[in-house]
Formats: sequence, structure tokens, C-alpha cells
Amino acid sequence: MKSRFLPILFLLLTGFVAPLYGQELPAIEEKTKGFEKKDGFIPVYWDEKAGKVWLEINKWDTDLLYVTSLPAGLGSNDIGLDRGLLGDENVVQFKRVGPKVLMVTPNLRYRASSDNPDEQKAVRDAFAPGILWGFKAAATTDSSVLVDATSFMLRDVMGITRRLGNMKQGNFKLDATRSTPHLAMTKSFPQNTELEAQLTFLSDNPGRYVREVAATPNAVTLRLRQSFVMLPELGSYTPRLFDPRSGAYGITYVDYATPVSQAKEVRYTARHKLEKKNPEALVSEPVEPIVYYLDRGTPEPIRSALLDGARWWEDAFEAAGFSNAYRVEVMPEDADPMDLRYNVIQWVHRSTRGWSYGRSIQDPRTGEILKGHVTLGSLRVRQDYLIAEGLLAPYDTEENSNGLQADNDPMLQMALARLRQLSAHEVGHTLGFMHNFAASVNNRASVMDYPAPLVTLDANGKLSINEAYDAGIGDWDITTVKFSYSQFSDTQDERTQLDAILNKAYEEGFYYLTDTDARPQGGAHPIGHLWDNGTNPVDQLDLSMRIRQIALNRFGIANIKASQPLAQLEEVLVPLYLHHRFQIEAAVKLVGGIDYSYAMRNDTRRLPAVIPGEEQLAAVDALLETIKPTALRLPENLRTQLPPRPPGYGQNRELFDGYTGLTFDPYAPAHIAAGMVADLLANPQRLTRLIYQEDFDPALPGANEVLLRIFDSVWKARMPKDPYDAELQRVVQQVWTDALLSLVTRSDVAPATRARVILHLREILAWLERSKGKDNETIAHRDMIYDDVQRVLTREYQPAETWRTVVAPPGSPIGQDAPDFLQRTKHRRAILENWTKNHVFCGVDHP
Repeated sequence: MKSRFLPILFLLLTGFVAPLYGQELPAIEEKTKGFEKKDGFIPVYWDEKAGKVWLEINKWDTDLLYVTSLPAGLGSNDIGLDRGLLGDENVVQFKRVGPKVLMVTPNLRYRASSDNPDEQKAVRDAFAPGILWGFKAAATTDSSVLVDATSFMLRDVMGITRRLGNMKQGNFKLDATRSTPHLAMTKSFPQNTELEAQLTFLSDNPGRYVREVAATPNAVTLRLRQSFVMLPELGSYTPRLFDPRSGAYGITYVDYATPVSQAKEVRYTARHKLEKKNPEALVSEPVEPIVYYLDRGTPEPIRSALLDGARWWEDAFEAAGFSNAYRVEVMPEDADPMDLRYNVIQWVHRSTRGWSYGRSIQDPRTGEILKGHVTLGSLRVRQDYLIAEGLLAPYDTEENSNGLQADNDPMLQMALARLRQLSAHEVGHTLGFMHNFAASVNNRASVMDYPAPLVTLDANGKLSINEAYDAGIGDWDITTVKFSYSQFSDTQDERTQLDAILNKAYEEGFYYLTDTDARPQGGAHPIGHLWDNGTNPVDQLDLSMRIRQIALNRFGIANIKASQPLAQLEEVLVPLYLHHRFQIEAAVKLVGGIDYSYAMRNDTRRLPAVIPGEEQLAAVDALLETIKPTALRLPENLRTQLPPRPPGYGQNRELFDGYTGLTFDPYAPAHIAAGMVADLLANPQRLTRLIYQEDFDPALPGANEVLLRIFDSVWKARMPKDPYDAELQRVVQQVWTDALLSLVTRSDVAPATRARVILHLREILAWLERSKGKDNETIAHRDMIYDDVQRVLTREYQPAETWRTVVAPPGSPIGQDAPDFLQRTKHRRAILENWTKNHVFCGVDHP
């Protein structure tokens, strides 16, 4: 009897039902009938009925650049999701595997520049690549494949929810029902394809920063962009080796094909491609110029100021041998600022003032800069205007009480001068240049410095801001452009010529120090500072204090317009009262300071040298002058006549904090200013350097000497008769003691430093026992300080506390000889717990 299942078995064996499992894909032309097509680098299709975006992938195993960005932002400086924010950039390749299309990013941090394909493969297989996305093939024609890119576009590719969560702004989630492709800005051009989406993020607990800026804080809508860009053909651009003395930044990767005798790290300078039409000419026009475009949303007179400042770089390129090689223009009406074909300067609004940025998108393979992208915060200019109002008190007559005409407004001229410098500065970053925080000692030789407004005193002691900011490119900037962009003839050795450029600058006395070396907390260099002026930090601090005092002495209603509430005097007071804050940071770096350069072997740059002892102590004395009551006191009219904030003008973070609620706290400014000095002097790294320098040379000041010098000024100084000044003195004593107590309860302090500070705190206790004071205020204050110190020094050890210790480098085999940090701290904790059964000591409270 025949089985009724045999026909079905026959069909299965003959493959009649195979299309159920491996149905052939339709042609792209058939699949996309009725779709709107945007042809270009990667063709894009829009299916109106289904609301889907499709991509026609036709470039296989080819390097493309993939970049994410944020064309429309949130408006909060604190969160940082600004309009124009650039995300990650990756080299990617499309690879087809059966029905899948994978977007793969190779691991370019590790390479092998070898002609041996097996050697290259050995490195590729050693370090993991990444697959950024997987598509499913829906149609095919020849070598092209159509994929659905809708879900690819409608995703949180820039980690918006993660960033909002990390900023404690709520648990946001992407809502697919309120997210769509943004077709107006989804485009495809011959060299790039732009995919943009409008995404909505929901939260039932949005944070304060989100509530301040979003139209509906529970449903925040942003636009995210993903770009695919044609990369330059390898070999069309010649990388230039990086030099740490040059002022340029660059890229680094590891090349395992280098000879064992050479470093495996390869470092290239980041720069735009700029070539002479005539390489043999001393000065030549370029094959293609570098062109920047200014945001059309920038108003006048700001637009003209930004154009002027950005154009300063023309002179540097001329000096490097190029004519008409660099231009700045207003952006064309139809240009997209996020399009990678345009170098742009964007004027970006936020709810609060914040940093400006200059960023470049580079070819990760070579370091070639493909796009410069500047973000200028629009509120910076208003802050500079406010600073000038505090210095000049300009509204002193009936005629000008409501403001000055633009052509006769020194505050506006100073603010615009700062904008010119800022525009040049941020463009400089996108040209490939680092900060130079030592340029101020060379007569403001670089726009890549952070400039403080240079305020001068005339013969009559009147303040002047006529030269607040420099104009034009600096001599150091010309050096960096020459290093990065000069083109040499075939008869010239490039390395020799580049060394000559840098050595000439050094021989002429130019300094270069960048970010890490200029930061105040752990910084040690005597001339590399942020927002400073002059060649001597101590002298400039003294001048800043004199300027500040002159402006404070006449501070009053002439510092604000007649149409403003009197309470707004505080806005103008804040930057004036803290006028010296950055010179404090500069002067303190002399204490335990070291003079050094980015020296290379066989060049003439100086080797590290300790700052002379008398200069270190002069800096300590100058800093102590800034926290004496005479320096901290406010004029009586400000102490007593500054009213609370009226309706509509609430408290904000640009004002002084305080303890008095709605009323102005006349001691809070002193607390803040003294705290800045105390925190810098009690920096554990600085005190440790003082200890070590005295060990090596007893003639140099050590931590004990500096601590006693501060003690004499802060505690042993005669108590002022004026009750206000006496309370200011007590504020300083409190702030300084708090800084010392904070230091000994940190986990990152050297044992020698902790020991000396604990000893010093015990000396303070002994002095307080002998010096109780005569009035109730002094007695109460000193008793409180005594109790605070005693409580810290005698508190019991907590098992959860950890100690930081220096770590031995790994031995052989790697990682086996040195236990990890947790093992070391666990072992040390066990020893200390056993020891503390019969002892008390000062522990730490940072796990």
C-alpha cells in the first residue's frame, strides 16, 4: 500500500518548497518602486507608506568614515548635549555574510605596516574589531544590496539616555512611537551620505537641568545624525611625524612591524591636507585652500568680530609659504553645518554660559583633518561685558546711566576683542594645535593661551582696559603653523627642517607648555598658567589685587544701569571680587615648583630645575596677603545695602553662596576667596614636593616651614579691632583648618605628607589650648576648631577605609609579581585593623 506521505517526501527531496527557506531576493528596482530616491555616495530611499528609510549598499570591504553628531541640542551647558556636538568617528567597512550585511570597524589602534599579508593578519587577529550594526538584505541588483535602515536611524546612537542618567537627570527611555527619520536633513551627495532622525526621550522624573531648558521636560526631542563619508585614498596624503615640542596634537597607534630596535608607537601630527601648486616656490598658492564657514545665525557686531579673529590665521599660513591658502567666509544659505565637507564655526546658545570648543574630525588611519568644527558659546561675550562693567563703573552720570552708544562703549569693545581672540583660539584647535599656556610670558605670543583681561593703571591710578586683549596671530602660532604645514622641496630633509623651526623658536625665547602642566592643583611649572598675565606670577598677583581694590573702593550703583534692580549689583560684584582668582593659581605653582621643558635628547632645552627658595617663599607671602582681612573686606555699602533678590530675579549659580538665606551674606565672598588659596596651598602633591625638595637640598623650604609660615599669618596675627575684620580673620582660620583636615582624610596622600600635616594639626591644638581668647566670639570659635581637629585625629579606624599606596610595575611573568590594588589594600587593611586594637590614628574616609 502506497504511503500518502510519499508525494510530500518527493517534494521535499526535489526542493519544490525550498523558496520557503531560501527565497531569492527581488531586484532593487522592483523593491523600490514608488519610493523617493536620493542618489549619491550611499543611495537612500524613502518609503512614504511604510515610513521606512532604505540604503543601497554598494561598497564592500572598502574603508568609509562613520561619524555621529547632534544637529539640534538640548541647550544645557551642564549636560553638554549642544547643537553641533560631534560624537564618535570610526573607519567602517560593509561586509555581506549570507542574508546579513555587517558594518564592521577594524581595530586601527594596532597595526602592521608590512608588505607581508600574514604579518598583517597576525595583528588583525590579535586585537578584536567591532561590528557596529547588522542589516538584513531585502533586495539585490548586481553587487548592490538594499537594507532597511529605519531601526539603524531610530536608536540612541550617541548614548543620550546614558548621559542624562550619569548627570542624574532622570531615567530617560527612547520612545519609538514619537521618533521618526528627519527627511529634510537626510541626504546623499557624491562623497557623503547623511542620515538624520528626530528622537524623543521620555522620563517621569526629569532633573533640574532638563527642566530648565526643555519645552516639555518629560518628553525631550533631539535630532541625531549618522554620516558616511568617502575617505581619501591612502597615499594621497603624507603624514607628518609628531613632535611634543611643536604645539601640535596628533594620533598614535602601535605598529608591530617596526624593528625591535625602534619604538612600536607611531605618532603622527594632525593637520589639514595643504599642498603647494609649485612645491619648489618659496611662496605658492595651494592646490586646494582651507576654507572655514561662519554660522549664518551669528548677529552683528559679533559676526564681524568672529570673522576678524578667525582670519588672523591667514598671516601664519603666509609665513609658512602659502598665499591664499586659508579663508573664512559666511556659510552659504543652503549649506548644512554638520556636513563633513564644511569646516564650520557655530554660534551655539545655551541656558548658562560655558566652554567653547574646537574639534576636528580626522582620518583615523593617517591623522589627516577632514573637518574642523568650532562651537562658540554665545554667553561668553556677555560675561566679558559684565567683567568690564565691574572694573569701570561706567554708569556714573545721568547721560550714560542707561547705557552707552556702541561706538563709545568700552565694555562692548573689550568683549568683542575677547571674541576675536576666542574665534582664533578655537579655529586653532581645529587646525591641529594644542593650548600654549606659557605664551603670556612672551608678550601674549599665542592665541592658543587662555588670556586674562590685561587691566592697566595710568599715571593717575585710573583703570584702563584699552589693551585688555591682544589683536592678531602670535609669533608662537606662526611657529606651529610652520611646523605642521610647511612644505619642503625634494632637496630638503623634512626632519632637519622641522627641527630648525622649533629650535629657532626656542632660541628666540618662546615657551610652550600645554594642559596637564598648567593645571593649578598638581601643577608645578612657574610660567605655564591659565588666564594669567605678565612674566612674574607674584608681581602680577600684586597688581591684580591693587586693580581689584581700586574697583572695589568705588563699587556702587554706577556699576549697573538705571533700569536694573539694585540687587543685580551682585552679578557685577562676583567677577570683580574674584578678579585675582587665576593669578592665585599662577602664583601657587611656584611653591614646590619646578622649571622644565619638553626636552628631547641632544637639543638645547633646559632640564628640570627647582624654583629658588626665596621665590617660593615670596609666592607664599603674596598668597597670604590675599587672605588678610584688609584684602577680603567688602565696602560698607555692599555689606549693608545690597537688598534681597526681587521677584523675577531669583538666585542663580553666578551669585555668591551663603548662610543667611534671602539676604546677602557679607562673609561668604571672603570664605570663597580664602578657600581658593587654602585648597591650593594644602594640595597634597604640592606639600609632598616641598618635603622632597628639602630632603635633597636643606636650603630649600620644606612643608614644615611653609605650614608654620601660614600658621603665623593665619593664627598668630594680631586680632583686628573692627568686628567685621575680626570675623573675617576667623573665617580664614576656619577655611585653612578645614583644608588641612580634608587633606589628612584623603586616600591619595603620601605617608610623609600625612605625617607632617597631622603633626602640624597637633601643634595647632597645643596653641589653641594656650590661646583661648578673651572675648566670647574668639573663645567659641577656637573651641570649635579645637574640637574639629581633635575629633579627626582621634576618630577610630573604620574597616571600610582604604589607603592608597604606590604600585610596583608588573614583573615577569606580567601581572604575577605585583598583586592588584584591592589585594594590596586588603592586606594593608588587615595589618592596620590589628594595629588599631591598641592605637588610635587619623584614617581616611574615601573608599
